[in-house]
Amino acid sequence: MSTKPYLRRAQSFNKVQDINTESKKEISKPCGKTIHRHADSLLSTSSGFNNYRGLLNLCIILLALANARLFLENIIKYGILIDPVSWVKMFMNQPYSVANIALLLGANVFILIMYCMEKAMCKSMFSEKFALCVQTINLVLLITIPATVILILEPNPLISTVILGLYTSMFLKLVSYASVNKWCRQSRSPAKTRTRRAKSVSMSEGSFMENGKEETLQIQYPENLTLNDLYYFMCAPTLCYELNFPRSLRIRKRFLISRIIEMLFIIQVIGACIQQWILPLVHNSMKPLEEMDGARVVERLLKLAIPNHFIWLMFFYWFFHSTLNVIAELLKFGDREFYKDWWNSDTVNQFWSTWNIPVHRWASRHLYKPLVKRGYSRLNASIAVFFMSAFFHEYLVSVPLHMFKLWAFMGMLGQVPLAILQSKYVHGKLGNMVVWLSLILGQPVAILAYYHDFYVNHVAYQNTVPANMTAP
Repeated sequence: MSTKPYLRRAQSFNKVQDINTESKKEISKPCGKTIHRHADSLLSTSSGFNNYRGLLNLCIILLALANARLFLENIIKYGILIDPVSWVKMFMNQPYSVANIALLLGANVFILIMYCMEKAMCKSMFSEKFALCVQTINLVLLITIPATVILILEPNPLISTVILGLYTSMFLKLVSYASVNKWCRQSRSPAKTRTRRAKSVSMSEGSFMENGKEETLQIQYPENLTLNDLYYFMCAPTLCYELNFPRSLRIRKRFLISRIIEMLFIIQVIGACIQQWILPLVHNSMKPLEEMDGARVVERLLKLAIPNHFIWLMFFYWFFHSTLNVIAELLKFGDREFYKDWWNSDTVNQFWSTWNIPVHRWASRHLYKPLVKRGYSRLNASIAVFFMSAFFHEYLVSVPLHMFKLWAFMGMLGQVPLAILQSKYVHGKLGNMVVWLSLILGQPVAILAYYHDFYVNHVAYQNTVPANMTAP
């Protein structure tokens, strides 16, 4: 007579951790130890696995091999196009290069006018309304005069862009200078106190100790109204004025030499990549654009995206890390936070607030927060910031090229709806991917648009493309 086997009810678990704990308590069976347990696949989110270093190394290797193939293909097709001497010839052959020198020297006029007005206001020689009127006219002329000179005399476009960049920086600096001094006048007590001038130092560079105590003496208004103070601010790598900047005690020679070597090397690599990669690709894009061949245009756009983004990354390192650190080290400027981890940005707003810290601080201090305090919504204040940025982007591109197509302007304003959509629907890793795609694909579109319009307006297409640069 057969007996019915006894079936024991197995205990159920809700958590993988509980299952693993219970498995350790079980006694090994005669057939061997238990080898199976409740576990999720490593690529599942619930597994908790996050070490993808090997896959990241694979992506880096594949990216390096792909770019090496493109570079070798470019060399085989076009030959060596790198010619550093051509850059020098391009600068020397311009008949009106003296215009840029005159603009560079003439910038001192606007600085001195602002300085004289601040000295006069300190002595209560004029009313605040009159001073505001004079300073506004001075700032408007600061923007319009260099643009007018460049449009009339047509100097070298590249040098003109640099000159306009300096004038734009000067415009933002003088706005901050006038605003801070006005705040000081409004908060100044009637009784004048005499203070001793001293340097303040950055904690990141090491505290300045005297007799075991940290030096904290500060400059007060109106002791800051000197030409040395103003010109130091005009040269400092910041757009926001303060009466007391953080200062380091000495110049680190090794650090300075390293940054200078980086500056010289990277700018040469950027120029070489433009000559070898960018120019042939942009030349070959003219015919598909004229024929409105959508597939070929997209193909050229994608082919241009990689080298263009590579150059953009090198420019970021060259300017925000190497160049600004050289200026800061020479001036013993202590605040070296010129950028944050913009590469981890989940939204467009976060990218623009971490990519260029000097501009972000100026926009937040002198535009965004004042508008919010006056009753404007945060959205309208953000739109005003993007509008200002769009204006100066277009200013720096259209004036040197002598054409006003508003591609840069519309590209910057196009960030507004993208930022709104991202803030509501797209976050995290997907948001970061959207930011990267906007950076990788947005710039080549603007380059092709401006390059096409420039050559259509100035040079016939047939005369611009060398025989060895025709598209395959």
